[in-house]
Amino acid sequence: MPARTDSFDLGRLKLTPGEGRRLELDVVLGELQFGGETYAPTPGAVTVALDISAMTRGGYALRVRFATALDGPCMRCLEPARPSIEVDAREVDQPGGGDELSSPYVSDEVLDLQAWAREALVLAIPAQVLCKADCAGLCAICGADLNTAGPEHAHEREPDPRWAKLSNLKLQ
Repeated sequence: MPARTDSFDLGRLKLTPGEGRRLELDVVLGELQFGGETYAPTPGAVTVALDISAMTRGGYALRVRFATALDGPCMRCLEPARPSIEVDAREVDQPGGGDELSSPYVSDEVLDLQAWAREALVLAIPAQVLCKADCAGLCAICGADLNTAGPEHAHEREPDPRWAKLSNLKLQ
């Protein structure tokens, strides 16, 4: 069973340049807010695979991988959705390397694993969380669930507003 951690001290591994380690750690990601709706990753902790490599000029090359399900409402029909999300993110932290080689998640050789995993999850979430790939959504006129309404669901077409004044015309 992996150890639960929110941060990890990279320095305690005492890696020599070119050496690497793979660790499995449990991280609690917490709920996410999108468009006023709450989405919750797998309850409890998610097991993440953390690859750590010491670089030759100091610093670390990091990779985090995990899979989780996201519970919340479908963005089209509002029914419960539970898509599976695969996360694979990389970071580099090299002292004196500038902004491109400086990870915001590493400070004094301590990795903020929870913040990194959470932000990597947010970036991996699809633009629309759906209950199924072909979700038809809700009817724009009556609000019926088009997934269950069937092909007979229809409404009379609204008249073209450009011709609306003709309905006031009285012919005798």
